[in-house]
Amino acid sequence: MSTGPGAHSAPGPDTTDLTAPPDPTRTSPRKSSMFSSLKIRNYRLFFMGQVVSNTGTWMQRIAQDWLVLSLTGSATAVGVTTALQFLPMLLFGLYGGVLVDRLPKRPTLLVTQTSMALTGVALAALTITGHVEVWHVYLAALAVGLATVVDNPARQSFVSEMVGPGQLQNAVSLNSANFQSARLVGPAVAGLLITGVGTGWAFLLNGLSFIAPITGLLLMRARELHAVERAPRSKGQLREGLRYVAGRPDLIWTIVLVGFVGTFAFNFPVYLSAFADDVFHAGAGSYSLFNTLMAVGSVTGALIAARRGHARLRVLSAAAMVFGALEIAAALTPSLWLFALLMIPLGVFGMTVNVTANTSIQMSTDPAMRGRVMSLYMMVFLGGSPVGAPIVGWITDTYGARVGLATGGAIAALAAVVIALVLARVGGLRLAVGWHHGHPRVRFVPRENREERRAERVTVAA
Repeated sequence: MSTGPGAHSAPGPDTTDLTAPPDPTRTSPRKSSMFSSLKIRNYRLFFMGQVVSNTGTWMQRIAQDWLVLSLTGSATAVGVTTALQFLPMLLFGLYGGVLVDRLPKRPTLLVTQTSMALTGVALAALTITGHVEVWHVYLAALAVGLATVVDNPARQSFVSEMVGPGQLQNAVSLNSANFQSARLVGPAVAGLLITGVGTGWAFLLNGLSFIAPITGLLLMRARELHAVERAPRSKGQLREGLRYVAGRPDLIWTIVLVGFVGTFAFNFPVYLSAFADDVFHAGAGSYSLFNTLMAVGSVTGALIAARRGHARLRVLSAAAMVFGALEIAAALTPSLWLFALLMIPLGVFGMTVNVTANTSIQMSTDPAMRGRVMSLYMMVFLGGSPVGAPIVGWITDTYGARVGLATGGAIAALAAVVIALVLARVGGLRLAVGWHHGHPRVRFVPRENREERRAERVTVAA
């Protein structure tokens, strides 16, 4: 079992690919078709199950918040519910990754998906019969959060076992498009159920929606999975995972960049609600429009990423820079409709950051470490928003929505620039500014060795 970046099943990328110019002697990966990974039977079963389950998940999120608000009349109580669902990932996410590296992924997912299904059905029964209390919802949110600690890194890692490294980027991109498409459908269906038959039926349909992914997992052919050697049970595996990431600049700096973007730039519930209410005075309708257009952009970005045959760190850095710049531009936009239209490219580049970071980390991580690395990535990505929300909320309340959004964008763009320079330096590159066909050109080129430059000067002098 290899534990270094050169494992055949998870080739470590050269960090110089961040900004290095194309090498004519190097064969570039073939661009895949948009849905090429769906040709793989096991992944196709997984994908179809997630279509149903993700829609149910979005339904439960909306119904859960509405039920808590109905029971308590308190926005703080809604915040407590959200915190209980994300807190386990922050506290135990790394330990979940250790478990995932030890356990077979498919049986593990059967357990986690079943537990979340039972939680939804139990909450539905309490709500439909009229016996539900707010502490029941708190307990259900905490139970889902605990299951997510293992389910999330297991699902992320299992993708590579279903499709192999050649189709990994395509599969990750399609997963993101799947989730964002459900974000368009799920809340709308939940709204119809809540107003038509009651909140409990949304919970029931969410619980039943897990039948689809569970059936897909049971129907998979084990012999067609890409076998991955599991990490044996031993002491110090958590520290081993952290040391592994710390010793890999391509991993640690990607996770740091995702942390900055997720913490300060991805807090759209704070930003968009403030713009809808305080800046444009347009109410809930415009807030819904902003979210819908951003979801459209996210689906588009995921499908575009699905066509790329590789995940380069320079694409990640460039996308994060553009994403930050678009947030600053949106903050300065005087018109509601122009602001709304900017949500589409924001969704595109935000999803590009997400998919590229996810894929590059999975492809460059040894399979025996993938659960721990992905749990750290998801802990930073998912945990960043709850940590950053109070900060950007205070900035928004104190200085206004425009300053809040511009600050988040500036932090994301600055982090992308700094980390791009750090990775370029690690990769032995330097910044070169010049002209190309009459246009300014900024790029990174290999850094010349001092001895080589000295030898050149001696040769010229001679």
